[in-house]
Amino acid sequence: MNRWMPAAMALLCVATNAKSRELRVCADPNNLPFSNHAGEGFENKIVEQVAKDIGATVTYTWWAQRRGFVGRTLKAGICDLWPGVATDMDMLDTTRPYYRSSYVFASRADRKLDIISFDDTRLRQFTIGVQMVGNDAMNTPPTHALARRGITANVRGYMLYGDYSQPNPPAAIVDAVTRGDIDVAIVWGPLAGYFAGRQHGAPIVLTPVEPQHDGAQWPMTFAISMGVRKGNVTLAREIDLALQRERPAIAKILARYRVPIVADPR
Repeated sequence: MNRWMPAAMALLCVATNAKSRELRVCADPNNLPFSNHAGEGFENKIVEQVAKDIGATVTYTWWAQRRGFVGRTLKAGICDLWPGVATDMDMLDTTRPYYRSSYVFASRADRKLDIISFDDTRLRQFTIGVQMVGNDAMNTPPTHALARRGITANVRGYMLYGDYSQPNPPAAIVDAVTRGDIDVAIVWGPLAGYFAGRQHGAPIVLTPVEPQHDGAQWPMTFAISMGVRKGNVTLAREIDLALQRERPAIAKILARYRVPIVADPR
């Protein structure tokens, strides 16, 4: 046998292992603009950018992003990374944020409503759409902000998850604005920006909610990070560094998907 053969085989194995590294990602298969099974969401694109940076190939565990998502995916050990989580999520270790966005008021441009605040007195007269998660304890901050002001009778809820048998169920609230079913909607910015840009009817105007906090309890802006299992410090650090290196590319992806970006208020 050629005495160089063992060394050559060893180098081949090292090269093969390097190429076969997987970045195991947990994601929702029907949750545009964030992710879908076809890889069309902006989180899909950002994950691909990160994986390329660290020399890995993305493999997905697809799971509907419902209650128990973390326990059935990350904590179960079937995937290692969840992109697009709130930076202060207690059940995960998270990277530094790679963008910050806001809830927005969405209305038809031809209405010229120009609403920016929950204290606008016209909100008591308009039909308002809000995103709903399920029960009162889990509803979105805008829903609570309206309720604090006694604005409830003219509010219509649109389930954040919607009919999962249909494509793009979260789009229903933006569609309702276009049709004129509601006067104004209060929608998480990335979702509003994406679906407003895909409307074929009247143009939609998006205005970030101000101020960025409604009292001490209800933030209207959130910093977004990537999350890993508690204690997986090595992966969190590696992803964090990749996110920093890829910041210009990520900014272009977010802009392409019309994600409203707001500055950190601190």
